[in-house]
Amino acid sequence: MARILLIGGHGKVALLLEPLLADRGDTVTAVVRNPDHEADVAATGATPLVADVETFDLDQLTNLVSGNDAVVWSAGAGGGDPLRTYALDRDAAIRSIDAAVAAGVKRYVMVSYFGARIDHGVPDDNPFFAYAEAKAAADEHLRASGLDYTIVAPSSLTLDEPTGRIDATAATSGSVPRADVAAVIAAVLADDSTIGRTIRFNGGETPIVDALGR
Repeated sequence: MARILLIGGHGKVALLLEPLLADRGDTVTAVVRNPDHEADVAATGATPLVADVETFDLDQLTNLVSGNDAVVWSAGAGGGDPLRTYALDRDAAIRSIDAAVAAGVKRYVMVSYFGARIDHGVPDDNPFFAYAEAKAAADEHLRASGLDYTIVAPSSLTLDEPTGRIDATAATSGSVPRADVAAVIAAVLADDSTIGRTIRFNGGETPIVDALGR
């Protein structure tokens, strides 16, 4: 049983993750920005907490994460405005990592994407550029933080039914159901062998627990 702070608690993946964690006995605090989303989160078995992490400074974020066993970052600006993408996906994410360090919360799971890397190759005139830059910077900061991190990096997300199976060996991005991404995050949190790893995956044929163990 773990106390887990889930940042970005009303996202599509997060709403699928919350009942998986709650049902196995974890205590989940799900951070949402919009008070209108509290009921949706509460219905999953998680406890909603209204906070705007985009505007929180390091001290506020340290207070937010303090007392938990793990932090899961599943927040995102959703594309569009590059300034907001940098503010949330890069700057706030980096502050949350620093907050976990300051609060002594060693376990940190970052939800990223398959192609995230410093040399992501996205042209600077592409609308996706700001997101690619932001995620690359946040992931690199996490790797250098000293935290017990795992970066979960799924390919294109679908609304297909979950299969419970993934391919964590693929060299190129495909697609994967959001529900299977939620199941991967839940499994990662319970598997210390995933610490220090970036797990890129598509939908596939290998049961999730087996795929993570390879």
